[in-house]
Amino acid sequence: MHRGMRVINLIVVHCSATKADRDFTEQDLEVCHRRRGMNGPGYHFYIRKNGDIKSLRPLSLPGAHVRGWNAGSIGVCYEGGLDEGGRPADTRTLFQKHSLHVLVLLLLKDSTLQKKKSKKH
Repeated sequence: MHRGMRVINLIVVHCSATKADRDFTEQDLEVCHRRRGMNGPGYHFYIRKNGDIKSLRPLSLPGAHVRGWNAGSIGVCYEGGLDEGGRPADTRTLFQKHSLHVLVLLLLKDSTLQKKKSKKH
C-alpha cells in the first residue's frame, strides 16, 4: 500500500494492556504515550470496547508501535487485553471483533497487502 511516501506491508494488532472492566479512552492512551516521551499515540487506529474506531495518526506517517517495523506498518490497538485481575486475556468485545475485522478488510482492500501479512502482537 502506498500512503504518501510510505510503503505499507504489515498491519500489527495490539491491545492497550488495560483491564477489561475499566475504560481507557483514546485521550488516556495519548497521555500514556506522551508520558513515555512520544509525540502522541503510536498507533494509527484505536478500537474502543463499544466498537468505535478512532483514527489517531495519519497513515502517511509511520507509527511508533513495533520497534524496527514502524516504517512499513500500520498500528491498530484495541482497548483492553487484561482480565479484571490484570492477567493477559483476549478481552475483545463482539463490537471490537467486528470493527477490527471491518477495519483490516478495508485496509487490505485499499492495499496490496496479503492477508497473511496481518499479525497480532
